[in-house]
Amino acid sequence: MTIGFRVYFVALLLLAASLLQVARCQSEPDPDLDIADPAEGDIGLVDEDVHDLVEETFNAAPGIETITVFPKNVGKLVTAGEETELLVGLKNNGESTFNVIAIKASVHLPYDHRMLVQNLTAQGFNNATVPVSAQATFPYVFAVSKYLQAGTFDLVGTIIYEIDQSPYQSTFYNGTVEVVESGNLFSVESVFLVTLGIALLIFLGVWVRGQIQQLSKKSKRAAKVEVGTKTTDASMDEWLQGTAYTQSLSSKSKKKK
Repeated sequence: MTIGFRVYFVALLLLAASLLQVARCQSEPDPDLDIADPAEGDIGLVDEDVHDLVEETFNAAPGIETITVFPKNVGKLVTAGEETELLVGLKNNGESTFNVIAIKASVHLPYDHRMLVQNLTAQGFNNATVPVSAQATFPYVFAVSKYLQAGTFDLVGTIIYEIDQSPYQSTFYNGTVEVVESGNLFSVESVFLVTLGIALLIFLGVWVRGQIQQLSKKSKRAAKVEVGTKTTDASMDEWLQGTAYTQSLSSKSKKKK
């Protein structure tokens, strides 16, 4: 096996291992995370009044704690064009009851947070209150564009709430997510495995061909040596006839007899 073939083979195996790890990283949520009971309230569309609040930016109220969980999706995989759900846990350590108004989120480039990729749909809540010293969980379902290229992006999620009719907001998630393509006919894993198999067959064929060519060259170099009666060219005999060379050959032949 040549050095070049070994290098290609090892590189393909490493690439396969990394892709399979990404494709299979969906698992159960961490049991140590404390997610509160769902809050009472109806999920609805964002009306005009709430839409104005979503467009603005507010400060966070003191004593409000947040936590985020991607159910059965620890790898935080987001399939382009399909819905993804996350849960926002809230704990009210403040001095007043607050009303949850809406949840909004946006997608940004990971290397430059100022570059906005997509504003996700805001989700409103009706009659969703969290009393003092209570905790509640709010679901948020979003979908990134089906045309978004697969890769790592930053997701920023914000929850908007009111305390004594004053709006506040808290960022419940500001981290990376992995966007993957939708597997309509073939999954990313299956396509890669097929491609890997074809590549291995091609490299194997090239290696076998090289071995055959080397054996062919060795066989040509090892030519057979024939041993037999020495022959003399007739034209050469005529040219040397009558010279001392032919007389010497004639005398040697007579002595042998």
